[in-house]
Amino acid sequence: DGVRVVADGEALLAPSVTKRLITEFSKLAEEPRYSATTHAAYGDLTDRETEVLVLIAQGLSNAEIAGRLVVAESTIKTHVSRILVKLGLRDRTQAAVFAYEARLVTPG
Repeated sequence: DGVRVVADGEALLAPSVTKRLITEFSKLAEEPRYSATTHAAYGDLTDRETEVLVLIAQGLSNAEIAGRLVVAESTIKTHVSRILVKLGLRDRTQAAVFAYEARLVTPG
């Protein structure tokens, strides 16, 4: 049965392993995931930049963000550049990670 479950692309975990995973992830959710420095940097973002950062973390492209916010794509590019500079990040991937660590976005 286990081989069939895995062959179908599903995951197979023993109940004891599942319980341990849930316990560990619950502990992580309770711990602060960002430092005062991170929070201070996040505080430097404008409301619009924060909104763009959240959409980046959700996986949207510049064009998709522009469409969602009803602005030009060049405006989004400017916001992204300013976000990266203000937060001292290299790229969109680091921006997405930052957003999750700062709890601007949660998985799911």
